[in-house]
Amino acid sequence: MSDPSATAVTRVRWTVVALLFGATTVNYIDRQVLAILAPTLTRELGWRETDYAGIVSWFSVAYGVGLLGMGRVMDRIGVRVGLSLAVGVWSLASMAHALVRSVAGFGVARALLGIGESGNFPAAVKTVAEWFPQRERALATGIFNAGTNVGVVVAALLVPWIALVLGWRWAFLATGALDLVWLAAWLAFYRDPGRHPRVSAAELAWIRSDPIEPGGSVAWRSLLRRRQAWVFIVGKTMTDPVWLFYLFWLPKFLEANFGVRLAGLAAPLVVIYVAADVGSVTGGWISGALIKRGWSVNLGRKTALLAAALAIVPTMFAPAAGTMWAAVSIVAVAAAAHQWWSANLFTTVSDMFPRHAVASVVGLGGFAGMCSAFAFQRLTGAVLEAAGGSYAPIFAVLGLAYVGALAVMHVLAPRLEPIAAAQSSGQFITHRP
Repeated sequence: MSDPSATAVTRVRWTVVALLFGATTVNYIDRQVLAILAPTLTRELGWRETDYAGIVSWFSVAYGVGLLGMGRVMDRIGVRVGLSLAVGVWSLASMAHALVRSVAGFGVARALLGIGESGNFPAAVKTVAEWFPQRERALATGIFNAGTNVGVVVAALLVPWIALVLGWRWAFLATGALDLVWLAAWLAFYRDPGRHPRVSAAELAWIRSDPIEPGGSVAWRSLLRRRQAWVFIVGKTMTDPVWLFYLFWLPKFLEANFGVRLAGLAAPLVVIYVAADVGSVTGGWISGALIKRGWSVNLGRKTALLAAALAIVPTMFAPAAGTMWAAVSIVAVAAAAHQWWSANLFTTVSDMFPRHAVASVVGLGGFAGMCSAFAFQRLTGAVLEAAGGSYAPIFAVLGLAYVGALAVMHVLAPRLEPIAAAQSSGQFITHRP
């Protein structure tokens, strides 16, 4: 089939991806403010390692519980309303950090932030599944997922300046207000593909060029009986704690090992997360390119995942690096590889499941990943206190997580086979091409 979009007047789907990129960016700006301020707040408010671990772990468990429900919400009410509600909640929660001082107060604010922010990825993955044919989804996912790194970079540049000039409370207030600007743009522009006034008939035909899938809701028990769902769940369970460690603990690691304070955080964090952005877009592009060259979906996705997993292994040596920039270089490669991994892992859901089940599967996997991250963050605080602040045991686990995850995923699903929903029963039938 020829590409109808080649002669289409409109390419609205890419504007939609730009909006998703923006949502993911402000999501990660808000998420990262506390991590950047953590060394400062630790000194000012007298936090121990276990206090900080407890605060960030409440974000993780709330985010996980939110994901479990948000996937169902997005599948039922749609992404326009669902994502709007989520952004409103996390904007208010982000600004609420400016009103508290106690460990418990920060824990509550982080939990509310986690609930709101949990709507972003189920909504974004579902939107990509609705707006893009399969051959473009990995690239689209890589683009919006790149917002995670841009958000951290923007936070690294903006937050220290605001905190040093106006005080740390204003950093939470200013970044939370950015969400409301994005929300106005989303509500003004977004509509479903079939009802969007700017989508041409040719572009709509391209969007719908994959086989039509039945609608209807799918019970969680039906999803959990499928090995395809467990591929994603295992992948998230074993690797989400790594990414949350990078986000929430890197500023503390850089201060503890190399004496990097607030004013000096911008440069290393920018390097790490710009590299992660390159990894996100490249990882999404490469598997799609392999599939377009005739590789199977299974081989294309797993080859991309394997390359990422192997690139992450050297991160276990970061604490032993002789200089800050040597450690930053190692972590930058690992962050790029994680985002390469993540773009392809998310895409496996839409490879295997019908569109109306995608957000629910993403929610289940995200819940498992955040519960795992909750436990790992608590463990991190305990290990650091027990080991006198040594990060070596933690980084050893980080380096091997992805290779282990891919091995288990492959055992669960030697082939990434798509399944179709039986319209009458809500059950699934494996489709074998």
